[in-house]
Amino acid sequence: MLAAHFPALQVVLPLLMAPVCVLLRGARLAWLAALAVSWVAFAIAGLLLAEVLIGGPLSYAVGGWAPPWGIEIRLDAVNAFVALIVAAIGAIVMLYAPKSVEREIGNDRAYLFYTAYLLCLAGLLGVTITGDAFNLFVFLEISSLSSYILISLGRDRRALYAAYQYLILGTIGATLYLIGVGLLYQATGTLNLADLAQRLPALEDVRGVRVAFAFLTVGLSLKLALFPLHLWLPNAYTYAPSVVTAFLAATATKVAVYALLRFLFTVFGAEFSFTVLPMGPPLAVLAVLAMFTASIVAIFQENVKRMLAYSSIAQIGYMVLGISLVTVEGLTASILHVFNHALMKGALFLAMGCVFYRISSVHIDDFAGLAKRMPWTAAAFVGGGLSLIGVPLTAGFISKWYLVLAALERNMWPVAALIVISSLLAVIYVWRVVEQAYFRPPPADRDVREEAPLSLLIPTWILVAANVYFGVDAGLTTSAAGQAAQTLLGSAP
Repeated sequence: MLAAHFPALQVVLPLLMAPVCVLLRGARLAWLAALAVSWVAFAIAGLLLAEVLIGGPLSYAVGGWAPPWGIEIRLDAVNAFVALIVAAIGAIVMLYAPKSVEREIGNDRAYLFYTAYLLCLAGLLGVTITGDAFNLFVFLEISSLSSYILISLGRDRRALYAAYQYLILGTIGATLYLIGVGLLYQATGTLNLADLAQRLPALEDVRGVRVAFAFLTVGLSLKLALFPLHLWLPNAYTYAPSVVTAFLAATATKVAVYALLRFLFTVFGAEFSFTVLPMGPPLAVLAVLAMFTASIVAIFQENVKRMLAYSSIAQIGYMVLGISLVTVEGLTASILHVFNHALMKGALFLAMGCVFYRISSVHIDDFAGLAKRMPWTAAAFVGGGLSLIGVPLTAGFISKWYLVLAALERNMWPVAALIVISSLLAVIYVWRVVEQAYFRPPPADRDVREEAPLSLLIPTWILVAANVYFGVDAGLTTSAAGQAAQTLLGSAP
C-alpha cells in the first residue's frame, strides 16, 4: 500500500523533515535526519526508475483529483532517470557533510544547512517528477530560494554577494518562466503538461503560444546557465561551502536541463520547437560558444573551484549541443552527459572540499606538492579530471563518444571535430592542477602527510569509482538514457 504513494513520498519526506531539523537544532541529530531522508529518497528513486523502465509511465493523482483537473505526478523514463541522479548525489553528499559543514559553516549553524538542503532536495525532486507547469515553478522556487541560503552560508563574505547575484538572476529566470506559463494557460486553459501537449498542436499559429515558448526557453536557459546567461554560476560555485558546491553543481543545472527537454520535446513537441520555430541552429551555436569560451576562461583561473565552475558551463554546452541535433542519438548523449557530469563534477568538488579541509585554500599555487601530502585526495582529483576530459574507460568518454557519433550521423563532421578539440582544452586546465600537485615540491612547513578524514574521502571515492564503473560498463546508463530519448521523441509523457 505504501509503495503506491512512493512518487509523492519522494518529495513529501524531505519537505516535512526540513522543519524538523530546525526543531532538532543539534548538528548531529539534524545530520542523521537529513541522511536518513536522503537515502530513503534514493531508494524510492531507484525503485521508481526500475518500475518505469519495465512497466512504462506512472501517474499519481495528488489528493485523488484526476488530471488534468487535479495536480499530477507523472514519471517516465526521462524524469525517473533524472530523479535518480538527484537523489543519488544527495545521499552521497550527506555522507560527506558532517566534517565539511563543521569546518566551513560551523556546528552552530549546521541545522540551518540541513534544513535548507532538504528543502532544496525536495524542490529539485519536485521539479523533476511533477506533471504540472505551475507546480514546476513552485518547486523551482523552493529549490532556488534554499540554494540562495546554502550559498550564503559560506564564511567568505563574497558568498553573500554570490547568493545575491544568483537571487537576482534566478528571479529573472523564474519570472520569465512564469510569464510563459501564464500565456500557455491563457491559450489552452490547462496547466497539466500532458494536456498541454495534446492541445498545443492545434494552436501553434497563435502568437501567444510562440511568445510563451520564447519566455519559457529563455527563463529555463538562465536557470541552467546556458552561455551567455551563465553569469550567476561562477561566483555561486566558487564562494559557496564545498558541500553546497558539490551538491548544486551535480544537480541544480541538470534539473533545469531536464525542464528544458520536457518543454521542447514533450509540451511543445519537436516539430514545433525545431521545425516551425527552428531552435536547433541557435542552440547549437550557443552550445559551441559555451564549450570553447568557458573552457578558455577556465584555463586562466587561479582558484580551482572557479576553474571547475567555468568547466561546468562548458559541459552544459555539450548537453545543449546534443539537444540541438534533435535525434535519438543526440538526446541519448545529452541525457547520458547529465548523469555522467553529475558524477564527475560531484567527485571533483568533493575533492576540493577535502583540500580545503586541510589547507584552507583552493588556490592553485597552494596545490604545490599536494600529491605527497594528500595522495588519496590528489588521486581522486585526477580520476574526476580524466572523466571530465573524456579519457576512455571513464564515464565522461561514453557520453562524449555518443555525442560525436550523433554529430557524425547527421553528417556534421565540423561539429564532431569541435567536440574533440574542446575536450582537449580540458586537458590544459586539469593538467595545471596535476602539475602543481605532482611535480611541484611542497612548502617546507607542510612537507608532511595530512590526508583528509575518511568521512570525506569515502564519499569522494564512491563518485570516482562510479566514474570508472560507468565508463567500463555503461550498459545500464546507456539503456536508460536511450529509452528516455525515445520517450521524448516518440511519445507523450
